Order: sequence, then C-alpha cells, then structure tokens
Amino acid sequence: MRKKMVIIGAGSAMFTQGLVMDLVKNPGKNKWHLALVDIDAQVIDSISKLVKKMLEAKNADIELSYSTDRCDVLPDADYVVTTIGVGGRRAWERDVFIPRKYGIFQPVGDTAMPGGISRAMRMIPAMLDIARDIERLCPGAFFFNFSNPMAIICRAVSKAAAFPMVGLCHGVNNIERYLAEFAGVGKEYLTTYAVGINHLTFMYDIRYKGEDLKPLLRKKLGEIKKKGIDYANAGRMFAEAGTEGENELSEPYSWEIFETYDAFPAPGDRHITEFFTEGFPGGKYYGKTLGIDAYTFEGVIEFGDRIYENMNRLAQTPGPLPEEFFNNLTGEHEQLMDMINSIEKDERRIFSVNLPNNGAVHNLPAYSVLEMPAAATAKGFKPLQANDFPDALAGIISRYLAIVEIIVDAALKGDRNLFIEAILMGGYISDRASVEKMADELIIAQSLYLPQFK
Repeated sequence: MRKKMVIIGAGSAMFTQGLVMDLVKNPGKNKWHLALVDIDAQVIDSISKLVKKMLEAKNADIELSYSTDRCDVLPDADYVVTTIGVGGRRAWERDVFIPRKYGIFQPVGDTAMPGGISRAMRMIPAMLDIARDIERLCPGAFFFNFSNPMAIICRAVSKAAAFPMVGLCHGVNNIERYLAEFAGVGKEYLTTYAVGINHLTFMYDIRYKGEDLKPLLRKKLGEIKKKGIDYANAGRMFAEAGTEGENELSEPYSWEIFETYDAFPAPGDRHITEFFTEGFPGGKYYGKTLGIDAYTFEGVIEFGDRIYENMNRLAQTPGPLPEEFFNNLTGEHEQLMDMINSIEKDERRIFSVNLPNNGAVHNLPAYSVLEMPAAATAKGFKPLQANDFPDALAGIISRYLAIVEIIVDAALKGDRNLFIEAILMGGYISDRASVEKMADELIIAQSLYLPQFK
C-alpha cells in the first residue's frame, strides 16, 4: 500500500520541484502517492505537468494526482505539507512597500516587523481552515508547515485548532554549513544545539567531532578583524555573494551577536536584523540600506517571478525536460524526507523543528512555539530538553514571544487595535498616529485576504 503525501500550495514551484527530486532519490521503504493542491487553476495545471515530466524522466514509481480543492485529496493522507503564501508575491510586495513610505526598511518582511505582522493577518485564517480540514479528513496525518511567519502560524494553530503542526525551516541547517565552511571543517562532523524562535535561533553549543568549535571560530574571526573587515559581501543575496576574500565577512551582525552572547544566530543577518531594528535606524546596515542594496527585496521578488515563469514555460512546452534542468536542481533543504524516513523507521534522528515548548526550555513559556532540537519518532516529534539555555538569550526571545501573542489574537479576532499595538510593541516606529495610518493602509491593501477584518 502506498503512502500518501499532500502538498498544499504546490504552486511554490521551487519547493515543489525540490521535494519531488528528494522523493525520487530518497523514497525510503515506501512507494508514494503524491497529491498537489493549489487554488489557482492555471498554477496547478503547470506544476502538475512539470512534476509529471520529472517523474517520467526519472522513471519514478510515484502516483500523481492534483486538485484546486484540498478536500478532494486529503482523505487517507499520511503526510500533509503546507507551503502556501496567501496573496502570493504581489501581496508580499505590499507588506514591504507600504511600511517603506513610513521609513521602515525590511529585508524580508515575512516574519517580523510590520510586513510580517501584516502577512500573519491573512495567513492565520487560511492555515486554521487547513488544520481543521486535516483533522476532519485525515486525523492521523503528520502535518508539516513551511509557510511564514512560522512561529506565529504554529502558535495560532496550537491555540485555536489544537491540531499538532510541525514547522520546518532550513535556517539552522544552512548556518551549520556556513560555520563549517568558515572554520574550514567538514559539515558532516559539525553538531549544534540551537534554541529560539524561527529566524532568530541561537546556536549556543557548537561542536566539531565532539569538541567545542567556538574557540576556533573566535580565532578566525579575530584574524579577519585584525586585517580590517571588508563589508563588501554584507547584504549580498544568494549566488551573488561569491567566495569571501580573506578579510570579508558576509554576516557581520551575526558575528557581533556571537561575540556578545557566545552564540551564533540562525539564519544570519538577512532575517535576524528584523528582530534588532533598533540597531539599524532608517535601515542603515554597514554602509547600505536593508531591503534596498542590502538583501534587496526587489531582487527576491524578481527571482521568484523568474522561477515561476521558467516553471510555467517548461511545463507547457511539449516534450521532455532538458537534462540541465536536473543538473541545476539540488532538492529542498528542510530535510523533510529524512524526517519522514526517521518517523517511518522510528530511527529517532534529531532535527531542528518548530514545536510548542511544553517545558523543554525551562526559561521560556510552555505555550510558546520554539525552534529547537527534537527526535523524529514513530509517534511524532519529541523535543529535547534545553535546561541550559542562557537566560540572556531567553530574554531576547521572550521579547518577541510577547508580540507573537498579540499578533495571533489580532489575526484571530480581526482586531485593528491589536494589530496597531503589535507594531508599536516591536519598536519599529513610535509615532502612534503614523502606525494607525500605516495599519489602516495595510488592511485596505490586503482586504481581499482579510475576511476577519470586515
């Protein structure tokens, strides 16, 4: 009997392509039925055609189905994966461009700051509807979420739907790779213990072959500082960063955090700067401006549009996929298939995931959703204890956890006043009149996706 995986939001083309490749390469002990869901009929037509071509090219024994209605395919699902973005990139642009008019510069705008808060308002109702459909149609399924704002969505589902959701992000895994390269050691022997909130997770124990790696990291950082740091790579995106020179530093603020708190934050400057906006007035970042020429937001949007256009072209063009398509496809990076294999075989492998704390981290609220290490078992994910998490780091995380609760209640109730308070509490802008005007502008701009505010 085949295992069934449902991807809701399959129009997230890069993720879907990567996951399909991982499913082909690493199916584990199971044969699979893959069901794709997207509410846009044109998108589901293209992504299903592309996936079919991928499976045919690799002679993969994977059944494929698709629908614009998730209720058509959810029955009997073993795994449900959400990667939705309500409103798509056009709505995301409004989350970032409207606050810019008020002097707020966001490099990402999907987790924190006014953009992340605005995104949460339209994501939470949709995710709650999905969680309730899963509970009704496939209550035994494992539910994985990739959508942002991760911690806020997971907390809202925990609070209002009470269906277990696991949030996944590649941030910790990517920074482990970055630190291994920085130290000049092999990634396969590097281990970390990391706790925090998604997009601000502190690696406070970093080891190589069991030995503390932090002294070597400090030594190499000191050598760079002695030569004089070149900030040319700071704020570069993706492949444009290239290879760092001997005195270049691509994550300068993360290294400042490391020196201050003896812990390295994941997933690096592009995200963590949105939690420390007081350090970047007017978005100024090492001679650049966040979201403009440092981690250019427009560049990210253009990249996403290009990926979608290429996906649509390949899907709709007659004939098989070109061979270079597979050469350029590296798979998805959140380790989902490794996790599923650990669950299926009860291997109890450890991964960084987003789950309700429930006492695993003693100095943070039990109800909060944290990014932390957990074992993937046949009965689900079991968090590891982190009773040595430093109080100073817990204090930083607690500040944002308080904002999360306000955001969740604002989204659940459609409460404009709480929306405004969440922005004010973040300290992004202190003038209440300006915040009220900005919040109203965001609500109006996203009104199509905000049924709870009507």
